[in-house]
Amino acid sequence: MKNEASSSNRREESLVVDCGLWRSSCGYCKSSGGTIISYGLRAHSLTVNDYQDLLDRGWRRSGCFLYKPEMEMTCCPSYTIRLKASDFVPSKEQRRVYRRMQRFLDATLEARKPMELADDQNASKHTGSSVNHLVSSSGNESFFFGNKWENKAEKFMPRLSNQIDKVVHTYIEVGNFLLEINFQMLRACKGHINFYSTDKSASLDRDVQIVALPEESGSGSQSSSAKKSSEHHQGQKRKLEIRLKRSSFDPEEYALYKRYQIKVHNDPPDRVTESSYRRFLVDTPLFNVSPPADGMVPPCGFGSFHQQYMIDGKLVAVGVVDVLPRCLSSKYLFWDPDYAFLSLGKYSALQEIGWVKENQAYCASLQYYYMGYYIHSCSKMRYKAAYYPSELLCPLRYQWVAFHLARPMLDKQKYVILSYYANLQDGESSQSCNPESLMNLQHDENGLEDSNDVFMGEDERVIEIESDSSDDELEPETSGLGSGAIDNGDLTNVLVGLRGSRLRYKDLQRAFGPTKRNYFETQLRSYQRVVGVELSERMVYSLG
Repeated sequence: MKNEASSSNRREESLVVDCGLWRSSCGYCKSSGGTIISYGLRAHSLTVNDYQDLLDRGWRRSGCFLYKPEMEMTCCPSYTIRLKASDFVPSKEQRRVYRRMQRFLDATLEARKPMELADDQNASKHTGSSVNHLVSSSGNESFFFGNKWENKAEKFMPRLSNQIDKVVHTYIEVGNFLLEINFQMLRACKGHINFYSTDKSASLDRDVQIVALPEESGSGSQSSSAKKSSEHHQGQKRKLEIRLKRSSFDPEEYALYKRYQIKVHNDPPDRVTESSYRRFLVDTPLFNVSPPADGMVPPCGFGSFHQQYMIDGKLVAVGVVDVLPRCLSSKYLFWDPDYAFLSLGKYSALQEIGWVKENQAYCASLQYYYMGYYIHSCSKMRYKAAYYPSELLCPLRYQWVAFHLARPMLDKQKYVILSYYANLQDGESSQSCNPESLMNLQHDENGLEDSNDVFMGEDERVIEIESDSSDDELEPETSGLGSGAIDNGDLTNVLVGLRGSRLRYKDLQRAFGPTKRNYFETQLRSYQRVVGVELSERMVYSLG
């Protein structure tokens, strides 16, 4: 692990190497040229406090590489987005994701293969006029298929269950209140699909066990015991277990990641290598922080973690997260394609939000859930704002602005200095300030449910430095920063590392001649501009 290589003779400190500006291809607008422009740092080590402050200045990490989009120049401006967990208001769609998982755990919703999902979507385009709605004398809801579809009823049941759930919510009202009834499918018999109403108060907690694993002494030691799971029998309830473990290489996780990248992202098999996986999702520059006896740190501590989702002992999803003093930062999620119908991207986000709320009892400063970057110009990234009420980070003044205030501005132009609109009153926004008004953000332009889940967590594929590209495929930007981007800030207290020593620039500048001094000060000003004055005086700017 990279974060274990620090010297025992020196206190924990952040040590970074300046990589300057880089160009890379864009996976969002699919531009052919190097239209993503980011500032990069290579972190040899990083404290959790420094990384928290970097996040609040628009930075993210991919393995040990830190990067920050140059918002004025990049093709798809990426705004840091966060949510205060205690204020979270789940939408109907998000509650539906929970209920779907509950039905699966209760064995009233069976697993379907990805091909079956595709068949359902295609078939539903042609069968609308062939489905007749019936209500039996007992009040049960039924749907009748013509003889043509009778033998295929079973495969359509889960999708129809979801569709009926949506329809019922739109027209059943009692007084001034919406009657929320969740219809679940029992069985298909004689051409009918029968549904029943469930108790809204049913809790998922009784089927979910959350376990924090101790640090592992060897790769895959914890997960190997769960590799073999008994075959699930019809009607037998399933068990969901969520395990939190320190970031480390696990062969079972890597096998799932490879299958996910190939099946979901269509990556060529020869590109999904163990080394690229390690660089992307295992290596971390963050120091591990163990919980002290006096509290103020969550039981798991701070640092980089993998959150495993196990169903009946089988690994079905892995969330890669960083636990920091003020937030849980979601980095990436990969899952078993056979479980796509469970919307594991949305489900894991809800679990991570709940984790933040639960751990506030141990760490009062831990209040936020960071979802990475929000890219308004990319429809497949807009789902993040559906986690209400979210905030976007102003790219100039680093102030947080409510999304419902920022959205009208982003509808007009890609790059917006959001703090200009921070003083707007809620009533002045053209968007309704409630989670249901954001429901259209849950779907992409094709309106296909769950299609956005594949992007959950790792919007950091913007650069794809560690996951899909080697470093030499990225082009350093040599034209310099935009006009006026570099000011004449005070560099005297910038902390510089040279041959094992730590010096302030004021004590080092006499060692340079005029030409080298001008060049080095230009580099330091670029660095200070992107990390801020405080961090430039706290992190070590390494010169080797």
